[in-house]
Amino acid sequence: MDLNYTPDEEAFRGDVRRFIDAELPDDIRAKMRLGRRFRKDDLLRWQKILHRHGWGAVMWPKRFGGAGWNVVEQHIFEEERADAGAPPQLAFSLRMVAPVLMAFGNAAQQEYFLPRIISGEDWWCQGYSEPGSGSDLASLRTSAVRHGDHYLVSGQKTWNTLGQYADWIFCLVRTATDVRAQQGISFLLIDMKTPGITVRPIITLDGEHEINEIWFDNVAVPVQNLVGDENKGWTYAKFLLGHERTNNAGIGMCKRALKRLKEIAADQVANGRPLIDDLRFRDRIAQVELELMALEVTNLRVLSASATEGREIGPEVSVLKIKGSEVIQQIAELTMHALGHGALPYLHEALELEWSADPLLAEHYPAYAPPLTGQYFNLRKTTIYAGSTEIQKNIISKLILGL
Repeated sequence: MDLNYTPDEEAFRGDVRRFIDAELPDDIRAKMRLGRRFRKDDLLRWQKILHRHGWGAVMWPKRFGGAGWNVVEQHIFEEERADAGAPPQLAFSLRMVAPVLMAFGNAAQQEYFLPRIISGEDWWCQGYSEPGSGSDLASLRTSAVRHGDHYLVSGQKTWNTLGQYADWIFCLVRTATDVRAQQGISFLLIDMKTPGITVRPIITLDGEHEINEIWFDNVAVPVQNLVGDENKGWTYAKFLLGHERTNNAGIGMCKRALKRLKEIAADQVANGRPLIDDLRFRDRIAQVELELMALEVTNLRVLSASATEGREIGPEVSVLKIKGSEVIQQIAELTMHALGHGALPYLHEALELEWSADPLLAEHYPAYAPPLTGQYFNLRKTTIYAGSTEIQKNIISKLILGL
């Protein structure tokens, strides 16, 4: 692939930039800039703005209501979105369950769910991990027993992201126990309003309610909500994880974070000079920037090859997942170092956009500093979710290196 942008692609970048500048609400932009708390309404507002413009799902083909952009256009959009301070779209809906429905769902499922996803009418969450079944996902125990035209689902899911907002959850459930573990799993779509579902918050170190455990007690799920064939859910799960891991590379987010790191290092004074002039610190920035550039090129190559060759994304996405997670954490760590004492305070109340520091605090800390420590600790999860780094290395050794 040609790594230089064409004149048409640069013109497209200009169109994206002008649209975001004109349409992104100021309060949402400010929350991104200051690292403040996002709520469901913020993300849905932005999704609906994009949808009205025809950009609600830039990665979907046109036949399903998407923009039908190629991989370079999608990359440019994500880069400009992140740089402008627009929030990411909800990946669980647009980039995870939707591709599964497009590839394996029946016509009725596609016609009902996909328009509601792209419009922001339905918010989806994921039901994969369980206590004791995270990295070893095939050992999951949540059961779905068929009774007539329904499955009765019982069990527990954990580390569920933003399920307190969700209208629907896509779940891996066990429908057979007399076969190999991977062969007895099915993929179900479950309405979160169904009786028998309990969402219990898990409060993280930063005091936030981002994740949950979800309990199912004989939850009745119509058989028509089974995606594909019964006991073939492992195939669909691996397909979904391929899309998730590609997205986890987070190129646009990393570029924005790197830009902020350089700004902070230029403002911070150490030993009478800007920190950016310290050769050792500048070398560390240069190293992570080179790794990010290599990751960007590799990500584009993987996506371009998949699109042009008409094949599904393969185990090579494990490389993207590992390196993307590492780059995200390296930039966060360098930002903490660059801020020095400014990275020390963590004020939970500072996550609200309306919060303002008292004069003593404001004199010593920039406005974006008080939430930063919580963000740093939150990003420690990147090497765990969507399959830990250790699991990704196992995939690479078996499926790519053949060891």
